[in-house]
Amino acid sequence: MQNNGNQIDRIVGTKNLFEAFNPVSAKEWKQKIQFDLKGADYNETLVWESPEGIKVKPFYHSDDAVQQFSISKERGWHIGQALYAGDAGAANIKAKEFLTKGAESIVFQVPSEAIAIATLLEGIDLKTSRIYLNLQFLSSAYINTVADYAKEHSHNIYLNNDLLGNLAKTGNWFKSKEEDHKELDAILAMDMRNTLTVDTTVYQNAGANRVQQLAYGLAHANEYLNHLGDAGMASQKITFKIAVGTNYFFEIAKLRAFRILWGTLAKTYGSEVDCHIIAQPTRRNKTLYDYNTNMLRTTTECMSAVLGGSDTVVNMPYDGIYHKNNEFGDRISLNQLVLLKNESYFDKVDNAANGSYYIEELTQQLAQKALVLFKSIEKGGGFLKQLMDHTIQKKIAESAAKEQSKFKAREEVLVGTNVYSNPMDKMKGDLELFPFVKTNKRKTLITPIISRRLAEEVEQKRLDDE
Repeated sequence: MQNNGNQIDRIVGTKNLFEAFNPVSAKEWKQKIQFDLKGADYNETLVWESPEGIKVKPFYHSDDAVQQFSISKERGWHIGQALYAGDAGAANIKAKEFLTKGAESIVFQVPSEAIAIATLLEGIDLKTSRIYLNLQFLSSAYINTVADYAKEHSHNIYLNNDLLGNLAKTGNWFKSKEEDHKELDAILAMDMRNTLTVDTTVYQNAGANRVQQLAYGLAHANEYLNHLGDAGMASQKITFKIAVGTNYFFEIAKLRAFRILWGTLAKTYGSEVDCHIIAQPTRRNKTLYDYNTNMLRTTTECMSAVLGGSDTVVNMPYDGIYHKNNEFGDRISLNQLVLLKNESYFDKVDNAANGSYYIEELTQQLAQKALVLFKSIEKGGGFLKQLMDHTIQKKIAESAAKEQSKFKAREEVLVGTNVYSNPMDKMKGDLELFPFVKTNKRKTLITPIISRRLAEEVEQKRLDDE
């Protein structure tokens, strides 16, 4: 043992530990793998293809390393907590409670102009806390009250004004195209920097693949950039809401690719303004049965969101699809983020994914494919035109159908639902919220993009059989 120790000391003492071993080239690794396969085809056995057409290799090597991208963003990330603000006073009390328990940002869902902003934000320190206002209406008058209340701290308030997002989700403008754009112009004229949001979550939750999510989000934003012009670009910072799926490394690469794509697009308008990303777990893979597995899904999704470079991460309760807000579900979802930040040290290294050959290649391929699709959308008249003629809805529906087929064939696995399900699990008596797509017949200008979970059909049948 002593001789072995002395030998190790001699090796380590004279050179870097890694220099003590002979380097192995990518070619040598592949030859060794092919030898161990004993005649099986390398590509058919070990290479798989993602829904976006990206061929994933069994290993990545410095010999094949692609150009490393420089991802620039503000240091660190914020822990966010979502709250429905149907009652301004009650929501304010709850928000302050969450801020004492580790939340650093509050995302208020504001349903109407009747919600008094002074009551909603009373006692919340705007110097230290980010506030996101997801407004379910478009009103320059209301935002003027926000600006008056926030004053010199308005940079910490992010407003969800996304008339195109509303059109995509509901099939209608808030009022009309002309009135909505007039109201938007009034909002943009105010002395507030964070008044525009692009909500891309609907694309992911409806079944769009990652390339589509990136391209549609970029084209969606480009409609606003065309509207803003050079002067507006200098005064506005666009916030992007992005849903994070369950493929850990691909989702990290997706977020990194989006920041790169945005930087490229902004430069064409002569701007160096970075985007602001608020990320949240997708609803598409969440399940009603064996609901505790949702905690595992949201944990990895939040990890992807952090490592991908999000500015704020908002978790969702494991029982959020069928329970109203409850203390236990909210506490667990918040604590998942607190553990990641304060006990797993996910805030100690900026851009931790930099230098990973695998993630760098995924980032490059996703960015390149999304850029091709984005250019195709612009050549076809732009995002709004393709939304109005239902091209985008059709493409998302095709992608969703492919993913649903894989789910039915158990190639897309949701543990506890389409594999390893527990037939003794009963849920019918525990539903406080309707967990499926609601079909309300109403007249719409266009076909809306509908969010739908993969497990809905299976779950509805199980509920009927209980």
